Amino acid sequence: MAATVYIETTIPAYYCDSRASIAPDIARTREWWDQERSSYICFTSAVTIDELSQAPNPTRDKCLVLIEGMPLLALEPPVVEIAEAYQTHRLMPGPPVRDALHVALACYYRVDYLLTWNCKHIANANKVRHLETLNARLGLSTPLLVTPHLLRPLEQEP
Repeated sequence: MAATVYIETTIPAYYCDSRASIAPDIARTREWWDQERSSYICFTSAVTIDELSQAPNPTRDKCLVLIEGMPLLALEPPVVEIAEAYQTHRLMPGPPVRDALHVALACYYRVDYLLTWNCKHIANANKVRHLETLNARLGLSTPLLVTPHLLRPLEQEP
């Protein structure tokens, strides 16, 4: 069975971005999306849709079209409780709660990978052990928190 991936807001945002300062990350995002995404079972959530919908960025509509039809992970009450626990234990910043909700969704639904460019609050190596410890107490698994640079297909050895 294919691995599962939770698509967080920054992925469609980078796909539709054109800033020269992040051109290599944009190129890798597009490469992953266009050539590798089909190897995974991908999900997003209403949190991502809400975040993209409120963005002042001129590519908002393109971002929303990009994730249109992608299966959504439901924002159940336990997910909100998990996000609150992350904030209480200072793993995630306080309001807005979106970053904590993205991680909570991926953990609650036992997704294999959480794909993001948010390396400050989500794909932060200094947070992983703390997140794994808290998730173990909560009976949750922790997905691999990765950028598109880290989520690459296996290369076959010659």
